[in-house]
Amino acid sequence: MKSASSSSQAVEKLRSLIFTGKLGAGSDHLESELAGVLGMSRTPVREALLVLEGQGLVDVRPRKGVRIKPLSPADMAEIYDVLTELESLAARNAANAHYTQGELALLSSCIDEMDRTLRAEDREGWAKADDEFHAELVRLGNNSRVSAIVSMMSDQVRRARLVTLHMRPLPTRSNADHRKLYEALRTGDADAAHRMHHAHRTETKDVLIELLRKHHLNSV
Repeated sequence: MKSASSSSQAVEKLRSLIFTGKLGAGSDHLESELAGVLGMSRTPVREALLVLEGQGLVDVRPRKGVRIKPLSPADMAEIYDVLTELESLAARNAANAHYTQGELALLSSCIDEMDRTLRAEDREGWAKADDEFHAELVRLGNNSRVSAIVSMMSDQVRRARLVTLHMRPLPTRSNADHRKLYEALRTGDADAAHRMHHAHRTETKDVLIELLRKHHLNSV
């Protein structure tokens, strides 16, 4: 039990170091070095690195240590293509489920929070609420396979977006898209929900990839 708990702590600490850039993209590290940074033994660190490798954040190379994985515009294009199709399917399924307004309450509160954080120009707060919105949309789609695949890719998307968060205009258009999607779900318009979310994710992909290319962030 203690080992599992230590491994979980190591996962969260390493994720934080990666997302804040303290472990830079493309950098190489020894397992013993990371254990020293975390103040842990090597066993939970080794277990944590295998978890992070499964999430696409690191490459574990036997006898060579670990590399913080770069993420190229081409990688992001592939990831977003998959997410766009799967989340759009989730939107269609959620609309077809004819959820009550109460069952859609979390989506609505996420949109309200995104509006609030945009007014305050709190981009990190907006990103957190946006993540929660997309996670809830996938949950409402009620397809465990879709949920598993989206979860596997979400960290890579979040990582790239955090780097570009302050390079783009305030995402007011994104919030308007979310409100239109909510209305389609509330009224049970499955075709509109699928179409609007597909267009939204496609536009988001185009903006993100253009920023990665423009600023030469191939090692994100």
